[in-house]
Amino acid sequence: METTQTEQTSLMPAQPQKEHQWLQKFVGEWTYESEVMMEPDRPPVKSTGTETVRSLGGLWVLAEGQGEMPGFGPATTLMTLGYDPQKQCYVGTWVGSILTHLWQYEGELDAGETVLTLNADGPVITGEEKIGKYKDAIEFKSNDHRVLTAHMLTDDGQWQHFMTTHYWRQQ
Repeated sequence: METTQTEQTSLMPAQPQKEHQWLQKFVGEWTYESEVMMEPDRPPVKSTGTETVRSLGGLWVLAEGQGEMPGFGPATTLMTLGYDPQKQCYVGTWVGSILTHLWQYEGELDAGETVLTLNADGPVITGEEKIGKYKDAIEFKSNDHRVLTAHMLTDDGQWQHFMTTHYWRQQ
């Protein structure tokens, strides 16, 4: 079987680019506190947990979380984040021990290189059996504090904020 130059290049080991290097900010041990708006006219539900983030070859970060998920109880989550040079965007996945949906992210870093916005499609939180659009923004306030804000696109075309999670680096 003859291999073309393009195929040979794609089989070469990838070298981390500046976008991959930016992701290394996530690596470490974190604690978090989350506030989720379960219903519009009720106070937010708070939860806490921990997250361990490690690097995979300098190209990916893997974040494993343990904590309470409001309305669900104890949960384990796993998020992957990387950068795809062909698509020229950040990519990733999110799974949790409480859901069967595989969340797939695509997103970009802002010009100031402090906010990573990730877009995904997933089950709507209203309980209806349909898929909706989500936007998660991860902002580094400092090297040891980051904030995730989650929004869902409503039927009227507005982005509704429903969750804020603060992460603090422990080491």
